[in-house]
Amino acid sequence: MNPKDLIRHELIGLNVEIVKAKNPLLIGIKGKVIDETRNTMTIKYKNKMRKILKDQAVFNIKVENKIFQVDGKLLVGRPEDRLKK
Repeated sequence: MNPKDLIRHELIGLNVEIVKAKNPLLIGIKGKVIDETRNTMTIKYKNKMRKILKDQAVFNIKVENKIFQVDGKLLVGRPEDRLKK
């Protein structure tokens, strides 16, 4: 899988970590994606749900034991519409 394919991939269930963010308090949050909307991603982090704006962060996303760094701006859009990109 290459990073371009990851943009079209289903994110729910994947492990992610925030490595850069406009809000420095978000850096280091990591966990499993449990929900996704057009502009947000909900991550289960320390038994809490954290809703993160996609366009405000850069994520490390783990897929098949590989880690990809993805700018959240590329993930903005409804999941079903990203498949068409």
